[in-house]
Amino acid sequence: MGTNLRALAATGAAAGLTTALLTTALLGASPAAGARAVPSPPAPRASDTAAATGTTGAAGAAGAATVGGERLAGHGVVAPAGFKAPPKTESSAYLIADADTGAVLAAKDPHGHYLPASTLKTLTAVTLIPRLDKNRRIKPSEKACNVEGSAVGIVPEPIYKVDDLMRALLMVSANDAAVALAEANGGLTRTLADMNAQARKLQAYDTVARTPNGLDAPGQRSSAYDLALIARAGLAMPAFREYISTKVAKFPAPKDYGKKKKKKNQDDSDPSESPAPAYYEMANHNRLLGRYKGMLGVKNGWTTKALGSFVGAARRDGHTIIVVIMHHPGGFWEEVSKLLDWGFAARSRVAPVGELVRPVPDPAPSSSALAVRPTGTPGPGGSAGDGTGGDARRVAGREPAGSGLAVPLLAGGALAVFALGGAYALRRRSRRDDPSGGTAG
Repeated sequence: MGTNLRALAATGAAAGLTTALLTTALLGASPAAGARAVPSPPAPRASDTAAATGTTGAAGAAGAATVGGERLAGHGVVAPAGFKAPPKTESSAYLIADADTGAVLAAKDPHGHYLPASTLKTLTAVTLIPRLDKNRRIKPSEKACNVEGSAVGIVPEPIYKVDDLMRALLMVSANDAAVALAEANGGLTRTLADMNAQARKLQAYDTVARTPNGLDAPGQRSSAYDLALIARAGLAMPAFREYISTKVAKFPAPKDYGKKKKKKNQDDSDPSESPAPAYYEMANHNRLLGRYKGMLGVKNGWTTKALGSFVGAARRDGHTIIVVIMHHPGGFWEEVSKLLDWGFAARSRVAPVGELVRPVPDPAPSSSALAVRPTGTPGPGGSAGDGTGGDARRVAGREPAGSGLAVPLLAGGALAVFALGGAYALRRRSRRDDPSGGTAG
């Protein structure tokens, strides 16, 4: 009997070890007893370093499908057959798309990683417009008021509405307004996490945000394809469309705030004290507004490292065309106009070379207490496990961001297997560094 018991115990132990090893293989490492199971960080997409000179990243990891279609994987010009070639441009990357259908009509290096400059503010707006009450008044910090680069000139007084700052963000590329909006959203760390989560939601996997305004920051990057996705999402928001299409707007003027001036009454009686106009006017930086037929706007950007970049949209005859250019060495307004003209002409006459994918659906709630979730989205100093990359399924758009492997509860003695497997979690697992793309602005 003793021998049989020992044999049975040995058999059970072997089976338990086998099951534990199987669990370890499935999850990458077994969780420690009582700990929540998490998967290994997804491998980032294969990429080159995004350098200030415009060095591009590969469209996807080896063997992974390219977001938007396989023809968008290359670095050269991708154009439809049987139609005149797209106009030439000095930009290193561009994309022309039909915003209504999502059809990509032509592109050059669409998934190349470039510094986005102020075109990144489109992601800031798309992320924060749904989160912030536009009528909320906020008081910017001294840090926000002293941000370098293009600014609208805010001061640390509670005289600004979110609506004012959002308009300044998209009309005059106000870097100070971007930081003030981030503060209103709970701070830079939270806002950057929200922005990167929004990028993953849109399947903009080439994009990593390290600032809310596009100023230089290590690892910050985007692509022509991603900026088109972000612009398309913004165009679906009434507030976003209003901001980008406004030519001239009033902005609170702190230097006159609280001052009064003498004003005569209509009947020429004694003058009375009345508030001076506490605002000044700002004009949209988009030079095509009012000049190009149907121009809706969107956003331009420039730094010495990123060079010129632009995201634009125009609407004619019920159809909207999006044009994105990146890393342009000089004036690009005429080139953008010609690219838009080509897009309108080609829209109904060519076979698309790719598509703008839709946002991933929200993951269905899991009923399992041990549902495995991926790690969070990147903050200012994220890592490879923070969502800046994605495995082949996610890159291909086949698995919603935020979904994970559900591990069912095992009955009876199998619970002991998880406890046994927990011992293996003591082994340290190495993590990949977050992909870095240099600085951006």
